[in-house]
Amino acid sequence: MKATARHSNPVGLHLLVAVALSLVINFSYLLMPLITQRGGVDSRSRRNDDATSVIEREGTLHLSRDMHGYITYDDSADSIYVSSWQVGFLKLEDGDRLVVSVQPLSGFPKHRIAGAHPRLNDVILRNGEEFDFEAIYDRPSKTSEFIWQILYYAVVSFILLSIMTLPFGAHRQKSWTFARRLMLSLALTGVLFFFAPVVCFHPSRIVTVLQADLRPMDYMVVLLKCVFMFVVTALYSRIYALMRQREAITVENERLKNEYLSTRYNMLISQINPHFFFNSLNSLSMLVREGDSARSLEYIDQLSYTFRYIIQNGQTTSMTLTEEMDFAEAYIYLFKIRYADKLFFDIDIDPAYAYWTLPALSLQPLIGNTVKHNSITTRKPLRVRIFTEDGRLVITNPKHPKLENEPSTGIGLENLRNRWHIITGRDIEIEDLEDRFTVRLPLQPPLKP
Repeated sequence: MKATARHSNPVGLHLLVAVALSLVINFSYLLMPLITQRGGVDSRSRRNDDATSVIEREGTLHLSRDMHGYITYDDSADSIYVSSWQVGFLKLEDGDRLVVSVQPLSGFPKHRIAGAHPRLNDVILRNGEEFDFEAIYDRPSKTSEFIWQILYYAVVSFILLSIMTLPFGAHRQKSWTFARRLMLSLALTGVLFFFAPVVCFHPSRIVTVLQADLRPMDYMVVLLKCVFMFVVTALYSRIYALMRQREAITVENERLKNEYLSTRYNMLISQINPHFFFNSLNSLSMLVREGDSARSLEYIDQLSYTFRYIIQNGQTTSMTLTEEMDFAEAYIYLFKIRYADKLFFDIDIDPAYAYWTLPALSLQPLIGNTVKHNSITTRKPLRVRIFTEDGRLVITNPKHPKLENEPSTGIGLENLRNRWHIITGRDIEIEDLEDRFTVRLPLQPPLKP
């Protein structure tokens, strides 16, 4: 049984987020049809709705040499000031007959009213025709401008999201931390700022910021869009990374649980296998034939204790070292009877570790592998040491390779390693030298009452 991660397609998700972010950034373009004349709310109606603050005047424009102008009324000696920037921007000419709107002087601070001329606010009619600002510059259609803005910011947002969230290869994942991705995205945002599309009026077309000669306010608008885009993508990518991390932890926990269940099942099957059972019966039969009733009864007691311990503690997570060593001595006794005076165990357990804990049934596969993979003869007896050292239980034996190794499933040590990591969060140490095999099991100190 294996736990598998089920992630949605991140590219598709990032693309949707990028488009949504672009629409938010360019929300004003979505409202254009509602605030233009075609949308039913023209400039004339706005002026009428705000008649208390806007005054309409009709007069003739007179330009000075420095291109500043004044609009003089037919029925008054007063005039309206027109700046040189307005003259050039609106392409006004000397002698134009204009209907304009102005802000009343009452709206200015008192210290600026004395001797001041009202300033031009908006041109309504020019020489008897309605003033069309977009027609003057042959401004690109709002549809084209809208498409360019949406596409550009959607593409840039998608690029930033990809940098911030898409994984690199496993060997580069550690080097590309969130901080480095953030700095790279910030630098890229600064570069792409200069390629943002804007409408240029001289000549009138859609160009990049790098090509346009804009007012400071226009630069500020584009800069705010880029900053907003960067901040939102950074926040989204962080949230996305945390969600992926949480999902990965959940999947990993599920995998470890499944692996633990599988390991425990394999452990029980391997421990109560017919081969071991038949060998035990053969040893018992040998004692019976020899007429050694005392040792036969002792063997039956140890054999029953071994099987009872395995069955009762197969579902147990941890045992004390004392309990595990009691089982180990019973298990060792079965092998001593089988190998007579050819197998020896030197056990030296510090009493200070008596109540330290370790995963249940940890010694069984180690003792079983020692007997299984080594040649045990009268000329070459096998001596196994089991002792405690620096908070660890150590099992070590010299290597006496068999001429023909018995078939091995290869799951014994791996299962033990996985169980140890799942239960204790620590790893066992395996030292496989040319002449000696050693396993060190870190013990867990008892919980304080």
